[in-house]
Amino acid sequence: MSAVEVIRAGVLSTVPHGFLGRRGGASDGVFAGLNVGAGSSDDRAAVAENRARALAAVRPGATLLTPYQIHSADCVTVCVPFAGDVRPHADALVTNNPALALSIVTADCAPVLLADVEAGVVGAAHAGWKGALGGVTDTTIDAMEALGAERGRITAAVGPCIARASYEVDRGFRRRFEEADAANERFFADGREGHAQFDLEGYVVHRLASAGVRRIEATGVDTYADERRFFSYRRATHRGEPDYGRQIAIIALPG
Repeated sequence: MSAVEVIRAGVLSTVPHGFLGRRGGASDGVFAGLNVGAGSSDDRAAVAENRARALAAVRPGATLLTPYQIHSADCVTVCVPFAGDVRPHADALVTNNPALALSIVTADCAPVLLADVEAGVVGAAHAGWKGALGGVTDTTIDAMEALGAERGRITAAVGPCIARASYEVDRGFRRRFEEADAANERFFADGREGHAQFDLEGYVVHRLASAGVRRIEATGVDTYADERRFFSYRRATHRGEPDYGRQIAIIALPG
């Protein structure tokens, strides 16, 4: 069995955290590796084992929480574990409880982990294009401040996601962003006729900086292009595969 791979960010070095890919998991077939997607058709026992391995690699002993993601800008503050199997419909979580490990799952969308170490507050956000444009990072920062954080102290890391070279979009997609802010034009590069290449990572970093976050780190890793290390919804779709795996990003306060 290969070891679980954990990608860590220097700006979050004082808190337990990690962006995990597909290495070191118990799943096979199209899910081969560390598939943590509860919404996938993978074997339930394998998914549970993969989630346990992921938690053990980042914050052993904590309770792992993941929202039911809906591509929104909604953020939920959690102080205690979820009741049973009930998960809030949201795309970000924040907490000040060291016993909880916050996580989100992705398969091309941008995972964002945030911390204000002085205040003892952490957050995790799922930033697909809809959530990013809708302001999921803004609502996460607001929720962290409600727990005592200060945005000027918050550090953030944007994990592996689909890169501009792999993210072709149409004119309608581009128009949504430019109508929201004409300056968003800079996150698009011309592609084939009627299409463009979108820089999701760059846009998410921009939203964090515009919200007042001063220390931001991006991994610059393309989930679509690196099949050995990451799952990718778009890659699976292009290949006509029946389903796809999801990777996880986790953050917690020191215990």
